[in-house]
Amino acid sequence: MIEPVHHLEPGDVAANLARVRAEIAAAGRDPATVEILAAIKYLPGELLPALAAGGIVTVGENRVQDLLAKQEQTGIDRFAHWDFIGALQSRKVAALLGRVRYIHSLASESALAQLARHDPGDTQVLIEVNVAADPAKAGIAPAGLARFLARCPVPVAGLMTMPPRAAAPEESRPAFRALAELADAHGLRELSMGTSQDYRVALEEGATIIRLGRGLFTAS
Repeated sequence: MIEPVHHLEPGDVAANLARVRAEIAAAGRDPATVEILAAIKYLPGELLPALAAGGIVTVGENRVQDLLAKQEQTGIDRFAHWDFIGALQSRKVAALLGRVRYIHSLASESALAQLARHDPGDTQVLIEVNVAADPAKAGIAPAGLARFLARCPVPVAGLMTMPPRAAAPEESRPAFRALAELADAHGLRELSMGTSQDYRVALEEGATIIRLGRGLFTAS
């Protein structure tokens, strides 16, 4: 079981941000074109001010109830962007609308139906695509993307994927490349792909949002 983070130094966060931005540049990308999202699932709300003080402007939470509680505790204006990055339950869609910038994990007919019933406010979605046809992962099939896009009642900012569990980051490259090709084919700008273990490969394949956790929080 992963333990929550119990201590956070803004200086460590700032140093880690600088390191990741240098890695973005080393991958041949302009750091201004890649968003570093801090995944805060294991970060208590009382530590979020230190995260902001270290320079983080975008955070992502996996659980709806925790996201709402952290917004209440910290203040929704503490960060420029709050995103939802966890598995999306259709019955909780309404609670997210107007409270997050992006929902990264739209992938079901029931969630589509809920989006059609409520005012989305400023919330946009990323469609989760299971490009590797991994039965352990959520996401729609690539062949169904065009139809899903046509039926989505809210603005679609881009695509997201979680590649199959891999022993080495390089094994994730085909999934990242396939997602980038799908996004390009459909004129979608955002590619949410890459986590702490494989974000360097995701950067090389065009990621515009990388989702990082403990690597941003701990001293190097």
